[in-house]
Amino acid sequence: MANLDMMKSSNEAMLGWAMSLANSQKMELHKQKIEQKIQNLKDADIIISSPYTRALQTAAIISRETGIKLVVENDLHEWMPDTKFIYDYEVSGAFQEYFEAEGKRNVSHKYRWESYEDLKKRVQLTLLKYKNYKKVIVVCHGIVMSSLTRFDDIIEHCGVREVDL
Repeated sequence: MANLDMMKSSNEAMLGWAMSLANSQKMELHKQKIEQKIQNLKDADIIISSPYTRALQTAAIISRETGIKLVVENDLHEWMPDTKFIYDYEVSGAFQEYFEAEGKRNVSHKYRWESYEDLKKRVQLTLLKYKNYKKVIVVCHGIVMSSLTRFDDIIEHCGVREVDL
């Protein structure tokens, strides 16, 4: 069973593909936070990352500093506030509804957000191919990380969680 060290990347409240854009002015501070945590990550076998810019930048820093191979996994992308990608509503409303419903969808919901169970399945299926590694670094987003810990796990910026598959 793989031991996963997951690191949350930050993302601003943006719509659609724009969520993946990084704020270059904050990058140096971000890099410093990552470098403080790298010592505990050096014995990993592989790094897998969300394709979103901030997560990928974080993973690239870790890979460059440790020499560990980096692989991008598209299904580690951020939670989807609109599963149809129409974005004809405020993402903040979908986010609020998701948390109030504890990620459980029902027919009365106004927004088309990804359920906690669907998110969990997506992430677990992605990570399954790494189960034979001893230690895997997964760089992704807070809600994605919480699908492997617990729904109400609030992941701090550059937060690390260790979980077993």
